[in-house]
Amino acid sequence: MFTFLHAADIHLDSPLKGLEDYRDAPLDQIRLAARRAFDNLIQLAIDEKVAFVLLAGDLYDGNWKDYNTGIYFASRMGRLRDAAIPVFMVSGNHDAASQITRSLKLPDNVTLFPHRNAGTRILDEYGVAIFGQSFSSRSVMEDLVRNYPQGDPALFNIGLLHTSLNGRPGHEPYAPCSLDTLRSKGYHYWALGHVHQREEICRAPWVVFPGNIQGRNIRETGAKGCTLVTVREGDIMSVEHRELDVLRWALCRVDLARCEQIDSLPELVREVFEVERAKADGRPMAVRLILEGITPLHALLHENAPHWNEEVRAVAANIGELWIEKVMLNTRKRENHSDIVAGDSPVESLMGSVETFQFDSLSLLETLPEFAKLHSKLPADLLSDGDPFRPVEEELVVLRDDVKELLMGKIQQRGSHEN
Repeated sequence: MFTFLHAADIHLDSPLKGLEDYRDAPLDQIRLAARRAFDNLIQLAIDEKVAFVLLAGDLYDGNWKDYNTGIYFASRMGRLRDAAIPVFMVSGNHDAASQITRSLKLPDNVTLFPHRNAGTRILDEYGVAIFGQSFSSRSVMEDLVRNYPQGDPALFNIGLLHTSLNGRPGHEPYAPCSLDTLRSKGYHYWALGHVHQREEICRAPWVVFPGNIQGRNIRETGAKGCTLVTVREGDIMSVEHRELDVLRWALCRVDLARCEQIDSLPELVREVFEVERAKADGRPMAVRLILEGITPLHALLHENAPHWNEEVRAVAANIGELWIEKVMLNTRKRENHSDIVAGDSPVESLMGSVETFQFDSLSLLETLPEFAKLHSKLPADLLSDGDPFRPVEEELVVLRDDVKELLMGKIQQRGSHEN
């Protein structure tokens, strides 16, 4: 029996975005979050006495300012070498974007798979074959799996790959491939990287995105970590998620539909924050608060939004180690539109169309001749947080509701003129 760790998307020294202007945030702690999460990974590997560690791409975060990032990584690999733990890794799109990465000499217990073709490493002690191919450039659009050899029936076969698979929202479609193609290789486990949300794609064979080890912004909420795999006599006995993150991001929603008094708002917010803090198991938190629902408090909130923003921050400060990334007001005032929006009326159809409309701004922009040139020049750091031309769902909800409220106002105004 042996165990191994599968991690991906480390993004060493990547900044956490959304708390830079928070006057009380521990900025030094935030800047070092990725390193501290990686330290947790190294300690977990040593504590579990794993046979080896797999890193499925994006160890780094594009070009470094200096060699300190590489020196830090080498020192942590030295800890694993002292524990007799080898590391096998492929480079991803962010690694390939770095010029310094290409000249870095790796510690002797680290194997970086080549980018010209798929490489193979045999671990005779465990009867394991590991296959992998690195990115040769930041943008790899071909299916790399076609280059991977067939699995050896006499060995436990692992594929190490940085890929978008068949596409994932918020991630560039790099090294696309299909589940059928992965299955065709006859491997027991596919260790994937690139997608920052943990996902078990398949269990026959196991195909896993472990997610990144540390959330970096509000689009990367929830527990982050790596995957611990236990193998016995050639069969996978368990696949476990292990948390590594040192700061947790969360979306907190407060429905104000039943809230009649503005003075009760801080207590409602505190209750929601306390629930999220319990889920975070003592970790510091960065929270986006969304106040929503049809409520008589709508006008009071919007008329004095800066005041309530500070009230929310005060609640967070009293809880301790909880910082507000943003407060979004998604409330609506109580209005009776039943006389206007009823049954199969044209207005009802119009409101339904607005509700389902996706506001696909990127599709509209793509019609502009200069868009492709502009999009290609966007820095990797900006694209790493998701497509800046596609707002997150919470922002779309607010936008759709704003449009509906504007339309209803115009319809009511037109009706009053006609009367």
